[in-house]
Amino acid sequence: MEFFRIHKTIPFMRHALVLNAISIITFLLAVFFIFHRGLHLSVEFTGGTVMEVAYEQPVDVGKVRETIAKLGYADVLVQNYGSSRDVQIRLPVQKGQTSAQQSAQVMDALKAADATATMRGNEFVGPQVGEELTTNGMKALAMVVVGIMIYLAFRFEWKFALATVLANLHDVVIILGFFAFFQWEFSLAVLAAVLAVLGYSVNESVVIFDRIRENFRRYRKMTTVEIIDSAITGTISRTIITHGSTQLVVLSMFFFGGPTLHYFALALTIGICFGIYSSCFVAAAIAMWLGVKREDLVKGPVHKKDDPNDPNAGAVV
Repeated sequence: MEFFRIHKTIPFMRHALVLNAISIITFLLAVFFIFHRGLHLSVEFTGGTVMEVAYEQPVDVGKVRETIAKLGYADVLVQNYGSSRDVQIRLPVQKGQTSAQQSAQVMDALKAADATATMRGNEFVGPQVGEELTTNGMKALAMVVVGIMIYLAFRFEWKFALATVLANLHDVVIILGFFAFFQWEFSLAVLAAVLAVLGYSVNESVVIFDRIRENFRRYRKMTTVEIIDSAITGTISRTIITHGSTQLVVLSMFFFGGPTLHYFALALTIGICFGIYSSCFVAAAIAMWLGVKREDLVKGPVHKKDDPNDPNAGAVV
């Protein structure tokens, strides 16, 4: 499906040096903020108190959150679980207060707002659990990166695999840089969004690399730069349809999903925007600078443009 077709190839790679210079500067700033300011980790990573509160009638989660915020808790996760009458509350560690004292203080405030509030459960999540989650999260990220490299190396060529991984790590670090700079809460949901962005960016890179390989087969007289420009230009319509529809869903979660989905949707929004940029410009440019050529991708006979025996002739993505 296409909204439009561009008949004249846009010379994207002519500006590759400038675009990648911007990427390097953004990447270095993100790294600086990650190490200088650090991530504002949620209760899952740092430890804290988890409370389960039940009400006799369906409760407004927003009002519960406002009640707790009046006690001085800036970062509190409040969400329904099981039913609209049950609420789970996650409180960060407070200096000078035990978990029992936190629970008692919060319950007093909740009962003052609604006398039917009853605490069903209360537990303390220790820092050991948070450390384990951090370690497992890093392992998951590493496994995804390694899996992507192996997949692309088999499907295309090691130069494309290396280019894609560098571009995807560029996206991940920039997302983390935004969260470090603005001190947004980094939770397990945000980590899931980061992993989703990795897969999403790989999909876009694969589409472009597939078109590059197809163009190498069809256009024998084109240079590598012209092949890459043609591939990116030929997939623009598909990119707009795919990423535009995805972004609409993510923005609906951002604006209407409430605080629970706020940072998850925000991470996806940043990741999708930079994912498009990195797949089209960063990954393709790195592959170009690594010296990818026709012989790397075309192992069999090369068909001329519009060859009736070429099964890929006239294919549109």
